[in-house]
Amino acid sequence: MCGNNMSVPLLADAVTVSGAERETAAVIFLHGLGDTGHSWADALSSIRLPYVKYICPHAPRIPVTLNMKMVMPSWFDLMGLTPDAPEDEAGIKKAAENIKAIIEHEMKNGIPPNRIILGGFSQGGALSLYTALTCQHQLAGIVALSCWLPLHKAFPQAANNGVNKDIAILQCHGEMDPMIPVRFGALTAEKLKSVVTPTKVQFKTYPGVMHSSCPQEMLAVKEFIEKLLPRI
Repeated sequence: MCGNNMSVPLLADAVTVSGAERETAAVIFLHGLGDTGHSWADALSSIRLPYVKYICPHAPRIPVTLNMKMVMPSWFDLMGLTPDAPEDEAGIKKAAENIKAIIEHEMKNGIPPNRIILGGFSQGGALSLYTALTCQHQLAGIVALSCWLPLHKAFPQAANNGVNKDIAILQCHGEMDPMIPVRFGALTAEKLKSVVTPTKVQFKTYPGVMHSSCPQEMLAVKEFIEKLLPRI
């Protein structure tokens, strides 16, 4: 069965790394501010599993308050990068709905939600956390790299009836991150433990790593995906 990509705006030009064999699982991965899906499609290609489809959509281009209203790829507006900075609540919720539309499209095409992992880096990781925790479908897991939980004060109440109460979360953070300090990552991990089963939250930090990924982190991501999306 083939769904129509045009009905899901973000899918029309998303970068998709297809499986080398029958696809029985999907990873939807969201890039960071100012980036595109191409860089993460390349990174994920290096750790790909042959039965998994990797979807890396591009964020729309919007003015970003944090960057003097410059227009750039951004999932939602950013006013600041501290735990108490004002947030673009309407933009975050709209972006989450757009990502949920991708999940539902994959479900229509035969991949059940418990075979879908949602992930992202920085702003994309933040959106993946918010989207998965408010999703009405039970997903396999979340990969949250160098990020935070948006609208964190709304949780745990915002978590949709606890559908994803037992979701596995892999959170990774560079210890030298100047943009989103590792302390913010640690606070996020503690918050997540109040939303999902605490033992399901892994928080890994990487010495010397700034606001970027590293080979050890990608290996951890690969192991996490392999464990949650085994071959069937």
